[in-house]
Amino acid sequence: MKSKIPLVLLMEFNFSLFSQVMSYSDQAVLFSTEDHLGTARFMGMSGAFGALGNDLTAVEINPAGVAVYNRSEFSSSIAYRDSQINSTFYGPTISNQDDYFRFSQIGGVASWETFGNPDVYRFSMGFNYSVIKDYNNNYIVNGNSGVPEFVDDPFLNYDDDPNNDVFYTNVEDQYFVNYTSGINDRFTFSFGSLYKEKFYLGASMAFHHINFYQNTVYEEYNTDGEGDSLDAYNNQSLSTYGNGFNFGLGAILLPTDNFRIGLAYQSPIWYNLSERYNEYLDIILSNTNDVYVESYDPNYFDYKLKTPSKFIGSLAYVFGSAGLISFDYTYQNFKNTTLQPSSAFIDENQDLSSGLRNTSTFKVGTEWRYNIFSFRGGYRYVQSPYREAGSDFDLSGYSFGLGIRFTPNFGLDFSYDRSTNEEQYRFLDIAGVEPAQLDVTNSRFISSLVINF
Repeated sequence: MKSKIPLVLLMEFNFSLFSQVMSYSDQAVLFSTEDHLGTARFMGMSGAFGALGNDLTAVEINPAGVAVYNRSEFSSSIAYRDSQINSTFYGPTISNQDDYFRFSQIGGVASWETFGNPDVYRFSMGFNYSVIKDYNNNYIVNGNSGVPEFVDDPFLNYDDDPNNDVFYTNVEDQYFVNYTSGINDRFTFSFGSLYKEKFYLGASMAFHHINFYQNTVYEEYNTDGEGDSLDAYNNQSLSTYGNGFNFGLGAILLPTDNFRIGLAYQSPIWYNLSERYNEYLDIILSNTNDVYVESYDPNYFDYKLKTPSKFIGSLAYVFGSAGLISFDYTYQNFKNTTLQPSSAFIDENQDLSSGLRNTSTFKVGTEWRYNIFSFRGGYRYVQSPYREAGSDFDLSGYSFGLGIRFTPNFGLDFSYDRSTNEEQYRFLDIAGVEPAQLDVTNSRFISSLVINF
């Protein structure tokens, strides 16, 4: 699923460079997807909020949700993530574990009754800052595919005498480290109103910011079959940063006092991105103790990305003040992901169109209230955007949550969310070499402060 990154850097001895960092195609997919992040109430119900509103993260899904507020609100959230990545590459499984702590959300809503228009009962405005993707991850891959990437003696194989050529074709060990950091965050402004006490209508505009960094280390130890060895160390780094914009439209319909239908559209995100790429190569030869080193000047490149739009349909049934159950469905056509300028990304856009697919996301959540407590739970299922991916690459997760209303104007929410899926990473773009297999488990703890006034 990973193609070679089209950054051409020629080495003095004409080595063929390979890509360890993410390709443009895979970055396009990465920047087009979101993590499951938000307020603790939202997380506790697995994000099934499209027909409910009255939550700042829910408003980002369906902007009509801002009109559901009947009083003003402020909320802020912090998130803790524990990640377990088990990697396998032609050898034993390696367990990689890290934990991360992040401020994840802050926002508020102002809501007031309107006068003069008997059909428009209420008007609301909201602002929310949220982290929608956390790129912090770190894992190690170790094994032996039996197929070398570095086979040539850089001091002998490029002279005029072929009798001097030495080839290191026997692989003893292959080692890969992948480190990523950064976030994708957004500022969302939403507007909504209640029309004839039956229709919540809303619109939003969002400003996105990406700051992504990836550093990879690949080390390969080969022999020539006659006792001599080649130890290659290749370090690549990629920084991608930029801004984007999108808008949203939504409605929540109330056919009865208890039943709600939500419909929402989220436009593509139009990103303007810049990247910085550089590379360092070190080769040590045992027979001569020679060291070959190449360090490259950074390469800079600007481009644009358009992500797929979203269509969200939602249903909810409210059991008075006792509780509720809610269901969300999201459709995305990842084949519409495009990179620009199109003349520079002909192959990449073809890969995106042919290698990606339409995806469906299902979420179900429930909330039940007793005295000052609210008990929540949910489940979600997210299809992988890659056409050839099997069901193991789809993400599934469940969640639990607890809300405590200490006073009518002050409360705390807590949630636990756990998700699992499989991924692949092709750090060796060599025919016949399989990608590394990654089993990913993320556990998140979210806490939110909620103040009404």
